[in-house]
Amino acid sequence: MTLGAGGLAAAAALAACSPRSPRVATRAHIVIAGACAAGLTGANQLAHRLEGARITLIAPRARHLYQPGFTLVAAGLESANYPVSRTGDYIPRDADWIEEGVAAFDPDANAVVTSSGRRVTYDYLVAAVGIDLDYDAIEGMDVDRIGQNGLGSVYHSPEGALATWQAMSRFADTGGDALFQRPATEMKCAGAPLKYTFITDDVLRRRGNRGRARLTYAAHNNALFSVPIVSEKVRMLYQDRGVDTVYSHVLKSIDIGARRAVFDTPAGETELGYDFINVVPPMRAARALRESPLAWGSGPLAADGWAEVDRHTLRHARYPNVFVVGDAAGVPKGKTAASVKWQAPVAADHIAADLAGGTSDSQFNGYTSCPLITRLGRAMLVEFDYQDNLTPSFPGVIAPLEELWISWVMKTIALKPTYVAMLRGDA
Repeated sequence: MTLGAGGLAAAAALAACSPRSPRVATRAHIVIAGACAAGLTGANQLAHRLEGARITLIAPRARHLYQPGFTLVAAGLESANYPVSRTGDYIPRDADWIEEGVAAFDPDANAVVTSSGRRVTYDYLVAAVGIDLDYDAIEGMDVDRIGQNGLGSVYHSPEGALATWQAMSRFADTGGDALFQRPATEMKCAGAPLKYTFITDDVLRRRGNRGRARLTYAAHNNALFSVPIVSEKVRMLYQDRGVDTVYSHVLKSIDIGARRAVFDTPAGETELGYDFINVVPPMRAARALRESPLAWGSGPLAADGWAEVDRHTLRHARYPNVFVVGDAAGVPKGKTAASVKWQAPVAADHIAADLAGGTSDSQFNGYTSCPLITRLGRAMLVEFDYQDNLTPSFPGVIAPLEELWISWVMKTIALKPTYVAMLRGDA
């Protein structure tokens, strides 16, 4: 198992690597707003591509969070320390780091304003400020009570994921009613709520209590997943495992003490009781971005402030020296860490080509990856693009819609070293 996993990790990393292009000499100042997965990957990609550029990162958080690991913590497989490392370990050696948040974008003046009021000008901007988890949009929600009264929320933090595991584990010891849902907004890793339903089902079975529990998944629309063939596969698996599904249910409010949840539905409000619930909050672009000229002004991506970029080049539609990568990009797919692996090099290629006086034909095709855990020890490695085509990285080796041990190994062992290589600009 160890040799197989190590070989697979190496294969994953090597498959993602491409030959380095010649470095471009420049004195340009490039500001990276945000230092999560997209910001750090973008900074390192540019550091590898440019010679003499000044790179400045603006980000307040000293600890870096490997967010794909939150599910493993919430499954009881890893400690809360597993997803945590130091942001400073991934910042390019010669880059400047302003340890503040981004308060405002002023693209007309080619400037970013930090939380202390400092104004930082740029020649190019890579906005990678990510997503705001809008728990306040759910009436009665209190993140300080995650882990209590059957309340879980895997997305909140490593500590929240651990508290979610503890609450779910207590539920698995006794059984009862469990609720799972997702918001009606765009969201990072849309497969996470589905996989946590599967994980809870499996934990119950392992403890001999599945017959004492009822699991209900509340879909926000008429499908379980945005890719039709994947949605149908999940529907079949849920049916096989006795997971009830209700559609067009959007969580509106929660009474943590009474363990009641209210959903908006086409027929009006519906109240459901629970013994355990995994709350996934609405998600929006970071406030500084959604309140800036960079956000979409109309259309389906405008309501939550996603950045108005070309879906293939990630260049801003109205500010050609601005690129947006990662979750904040206003594109119809691509809110996963795996998407960043393909987005950041595209943005770096276009910036390098601009500075060299040329053009780039690099494009992002919407690549999104979801290692969808279906039970402990099995997963489906679902990969797809803007057209909902399945795009397997290992055709003939990993079947995307099969529950495989090798896909489980990819999720639990191989992806983290590949992710770290991505952060360093090597994948």
